[in-house]
Amino acid sequence: MRQYLVTFHKVVPDDSGHDHRILQHQVIVPARSEVTAACAAQALFCEAAGIVDWRLRADTCLVAQLSEATV
Repeated sequence: MRQYLVTFHKVVPDDSGHDHRILQHQVIVPARSEVTAACAAQALFCEAAGIVDWRLRADTCLVAQLSEATV
């Protein structure tokens, strides 16, 4: 089974009007595909944050497969 790094970011403005991407949550999940990894990570994020939808706390969900050497 492959390992995927899934990160959730939210874009927030600062006092000078510039936008910044803030890391909200990051998790490594074993899965057979990127889609499965995203679903599993979204469920874990919601459970950890006590929310029903990950989009309440993040704007993006990015999935990256980890190389075999990293695992």
